[in-house]
Amino acid sequence: MRYCLALDLKDDAALIARYEEHHRRIWPEIAAHLRAHGVTGMEIYRLGTRMTMIMDTDDAVYDAAAMAQAMESDPKVQEWETLMWQFQAPTPWTPQGEKWVPMAKIFDLKAQ
Repeated sequence: MRYCLALDLKDDAALIARYEEHHRRIWPEIAAHLRAHGVTGMEIYRLGTRMTMIMDTDDAVYDAAAMAQAMESDPKVQEWETLMWQFQAPTPWTPQGEKWVPMAKIFDLKAQ
């Protein structure tokens, strides 16, 4: 399955540069956490402060709720999330208490 999610960054060039630096080589524990929960591919794109994440998953393994629950009980993942939140900001459409939110697919060339 492919997911497309959105999140903003704080509008500060120095913070954005630091965020991108952290993503040039994420912590091995974070990569392991993603892979262990069925994430087979992940890309993040940025335009200004808006980010889009494309996430591919193995349907036989991926369970968003189980991944979120595991994240809550993993101190290293919590440390990463706390660090990342220094740079991130919710979009105007993000529900309270959430970060990355799913985007609605409005076009697919394959369906044309």
